[in-house]
Amino acid sequence: MNPAFPAPALVLFDIDGTLIRGAGPHHKLALVEAIRRVAGVETTTDSIPLQGMLDPVILTLMLKAAGIGRIEARRLMPDLIREAQNVYVRICPDLRSKVCPGVIQLLQELRRQKIPAGLVTGNLPRIAWKKLEHAGLKRFFRFGAFSDQGDERSALARA
Repeated sequence: MNPAFPAPALVLFDIDGTLIRGAGPHHKLALVEAIRRVAGVETTTDSIPLQGMLDPVILTLMLKAAGIGRIEARRLMPDLIREAQNVYVRICPDLRSKVCPGVIQLLQELRRQKIPAGLVTGNLPRIAWKKLEHAGLKRFFRFGAFSDQGDERSALARA
C-alpha cells in the first residue's frame, strides 16, 4: 500500500466478472431447474439481461415471461430460492481455472495486511459460497451481502 494513502477498512468484491470469469451455464441452469421443479413451468434466461441483476429479480422476470403474476411469484420465491441453491450446490463445476488474473495475489496481499475482504453479490448465499469454494477463494472471505438481502444491488452494500 502507498503510505500516502490510508489502508482501507475493508475491500468488497463482486463474484461474477470480478473474481471469477466464464463460470459456465450452471448458475442459469439452477434458476431454470428451480422454476421447473417449484412452479411446474419451463422457462429460460435467454431474454433476460443478467449482468448486474440479483437472482430473485431474475427469477421474478423468468416467472413473468412464463405468465406467472407478481403475487404468485412472491408466494413461490422462498421455495425457488431454496431449490435454486440446492440445484447449484449439486452441479457447480471446478472453477479454479476461471479465477480472474491477479485475484489470488490481491487477496493474499489484503490478508497479509489484515484488511478484510467481503462480498457484495447478486448471487444467492449458497451459490456464492459454492462458487468461491470451487474456485479456491472461499478461505479469503468471511462475510458478504447477498441477493436475498435486498431488492437492489446498491442496497446490498448497506445490508
